[in-house]
Amino acid sequence: MSKDKQPIGDRLQKVLANAGLGSRREIEGWIAAGRVEVNGKLAELGLRVLPEDTIRVDGRPVSKRKLEAPNREVLVYNKPEGELVTRNDPENRRTVFQSLPRLDHGRWIPVGRLDINTSGLLLLTTDGELANQLMHPSQQVEREYAVRVMGEVTEEQLHQLTHGVELEDGPARFEEIVESGGEGINRWFHVVIMEGRQREVRRMWEAVGCRVSRLKRVRYGSVLLESALKVGRWRYLKAKEIEELANVSGVKTDRPKSRPKSKGKSYPPKGSKSRQSASRGNTRQTSRQAKSVAKNSPWKGKRSPGGRSR
Repeated sequence: MSKDKQPIGDRLQKVLANAGLGSRREIEGWIAAGRVEVNGKLAELGLRVLPEDTIRVDGRPVSKRKLEAPNREVLVYNKPEGELVTRNDPENRRTVFQSLPRLDHGRWIPVGRLDINTSGLLLLTTDGELANQLMHPSQQVEREYAVRVMGEVTEEQLHQLTHGVELEDGPARFEEIVESGGEGINRWFHVVIMEGRQREVRRMWEAVGCRVSRLKRVRYGSVLLESALKVGRWRYLKAKEIEELANVSGVKTDRPKSRPKSKGKSYPPKGSKSRQSASRGNTRQTSRQAKSVAKNSPWKGKRSPGGRSR
């Protein structure tokens, strides 16, 4: 190759996906529909772009900062109740981004959202394509929650939840429900879903006449919430963990995973041993992907109302 030959750049859909605007497939649809312009001209599929090119989506310019491709970073944050998963809040309430390490390059993109009253595992990444693939319903990525329900829950209600309930935005069902104990009027359950519609877990329980008094996400795909990661703390995923997560989502691990030293304080500290449980007490992790936990689980061998054995 000649030394003075110009670089050909990256494909437009890849650049926009890495910026967190959507999946490559979605963006290809935008290009075909004439929604994307490059340097004032309608873009075509297969177009490659350079850093100096000006890109507009639906007439709005995409900032150069968003378009710069950072290294793939992923962290897990133990979100407390009362924080919002948004960058700006008109009421000036606390957001998760105030607790995260600062980046020299790129931005943190949340993988799904947790509402203000839901706590637990929140994944964030600098890789827009990875985030979109992990969230896309077609990937069938499991999300597991610990749910505290007030009042008695009948076998009929559990049967409904695992076989399908009708919500205003379409039918929904839990892949699995496992009762996890509790006392008095509060009962704990672990549930698994394959999608992340807004307040879906709460709305499903409400659809069968139950009230959720506490909700905590304890797993997303291959990533578990460890008890060593205290509420309000975060840690970076290791290279192997990122690779497993990318494999779940179908994203190729072809970008560098090394990262500069963090400006924030990660947790747990280097050298500590994390225990594979979701939380203390009734919210104990019972995920079937956590083999070391499932081996000693009191629910091992028991069947959920959906028929699967733990």
